[in-house]
Amino acid sequence: MTSRADVNIAAVNYHFGSKENLINEVFRRRLDELSANRLIALKAAMARDEVKLEEVLAAFIEPALALTIDHRGGSSFVRVIARAYAEKNDGLRKFLSDNYGHVLRDFARAIQSCLPELGKEELYWRLDFIAGALTYAMADFGLIKRRPSASEKDHCNHAARELIAFAAAGLRAPT
Repeated sequence: MTSRADVNIAAVNYHFGSKENLINEVFRRRLDELSANRLIALKAAMARDEVKLEEVLAAFIEPALALTIDHRGGSSFVRVIARAYAEKNDGLRKFLSDNYGHVLRDFARAIQSCLPELGKEELYWRLDFIAGALTYAMADFGLIKRRPSASEKDHCNHAARELIAFAAAGLRAPT
């Protein structure tokens, strides 16, 4: 990979220390922005007089799906993160948990406030399934492809609406 990028491996090791650190920094660049956007949207959803589950889910889902239509490398990043999740990279998972676990916990608390009857274990199982469905949708692995008459943004918004409805139904399902 370094030869295709016309980069000396020693320079990569000098600047980042290891391949793992380089990968973490690539993820950090995008995930810092994604996390900030999610938390801003969550704060807005929680500031309403009546907090709605669908608005909390929109704060989680919409910023992530917006990456798929970001023409500054967002769609490439999405494919990389989807592959990383599929390959079960324990080092990357630890990095994500250590640096971005607080975001998921903030969303878990917000969802818990909307669905107080949902136990913590059920909540985290369901959040894990939602995150998996979101990753799948972000990577565009699905059966539903964009219609030629629909813009990328319209397709992304439609995917978000469908995933929010699906996630809300899953979270509300009886235990």
